[in-house]
Amino acid sequence: MRKKIPTITRPDPAYAATLQQGDREIPGKEDEAQVTATKTGTPVADVGADRHESERAPKSAVAPHHVTAESSDPHTSLRAPVSARALSPTRKIDIRVNALERQEGALEACGVEPAHVVRAALRRAVKGWQLSPVFAAVAEERRTRNTQWQARTSLAVDAASLGVLLRDHDPLDVLSKWALIRGQVEPRIWGEIDKILEEIAVRAASPHEQPGP
Repeated sequence: MRKKIPTITRPDPAYAATLQQGDREIPGKEDEAQVTATKTGTPVADVGADRHESERAPKSAVAPHHVTAESSDPHTSLRAPVSARALSPTRKIDIRVNALERQEGALEACGVEPAHVVRAALRRAVKGWQLSPVFAAVAEERRTRNTQWQARTSLAVDAASLGVLLRDHDPLDVLSKWALIRGQVEPRIWGEIDKILEEIAVRAASPHEQPGP
């Protein structure tokens, strides 16, 4: 008489474990992926893909280090651009400028202190000016003898251009540096004095604005 084989009516954990081992599935993997997906909000398929990708990658693999210009020299991006003029060396020269005799009458009648006009003209004349290495002879114009109208200051000039002037016109370095650049500076200042006097005259001749009602 044959032994009756009982009918299986519920899942057999032992039998299911043998099937998962045959398919090379590790028990608990699906549950672990499900828990990870629940915590991170990532789909189960993505979690499994990430795990398989990490298992295939060798442990010694290290992400390559990208070297850029900024990382190799951190100061490159922090340094402000420097103009060529700021890099060129300069040399200071003391200058003394008088107005011309022909300008005395207009300076006295302009209604502004003549010394202020001369100083303003000096500031305008040297703003943005660059010393030329080509020597200019001193003008023979007659200067005023009123020393109170004299403007004195120190002026920074390009050292290379001054060196050319020294080499060509004062190789023994016995003259004052002002004598070397005077022919370039004085005419500019006298021209600015004339412009300021003209501006003052035009302003004085224009009718005053009538006050509103």
